[in-house]
Amino acid sequence: MNTLRFRRSAVAVAAAATLPFALAACSDSGSDAMSGDVTTQAAPPAAQESSAAPASDGPFGPACAGVPKEGAGSFEGMAKDPVATAASNNPDLSTLVTAVKQAGLVDTLNNAENITVFAPTNEAFAKIPKADLDKALADKEQLTKILTYHVVGEKLTPKQLENGSFETLQKGTLTTKGSGEEYTVNDSSKVVCGNVPTANATVYIVDTVLMPK
Repeated sequence: MNTLRFRRSAVAVAAAATLPFALAACSDSGSDAMSGDVTTQAAPPAAQESSAAPASDGPFGPACAGVPKEGAGSFEGMAKDPVATAASNNPDLSTLVTAVKQAGLVDTLNNAENITVFAPTNEAFAKIPKADLDKALADKEQLTKILTYHVVGEKLTPKQLENGSFETLQKGTLTTKGSGEEYTVNDSSKVVCGNVPTANATVYIVDTVLMPK
């Protein structure tokens, strides 16, 4: 009888001794499971960065990448100057600036208020045979007609260009079509960098010289 009681007491003591270790093991495994849950639920960095979106009302188009990032010829710099001066600081508009000076239109454009200029790139002028371009540059009256045909007497938004018809300073009419970031003028000249602000104008840089109809 005494032997049986001793054995029961020994079993009880052994069970009591092993219980804390079992609880500790459960506690450690539970802690690991919790830490694993926290790790898997953490938001990935990409999800946090995706909230940034480009401004929809700024310059757009493939040629905008070639505009200087800083200085007078940058978008920020051009916004501070009147349009003829702003164009003179953009290397890709040097032929246009030469033509504007030849026609004596620098002050006219710089002093105008709230205009839109469709500005042909150097490559646009290069599409014209050299003999024809030289002839136009030498004929101030004809050159003035061509250049003022690229100017509209109001600031045009991209929305207005979707299906527009506008009178130019030359008194002719040009038409625009498109949407998003793709627009054409007179069904032939593409806007390659649009909605560029200057101090007194909005500029749409185009890839083909517009000819008065």
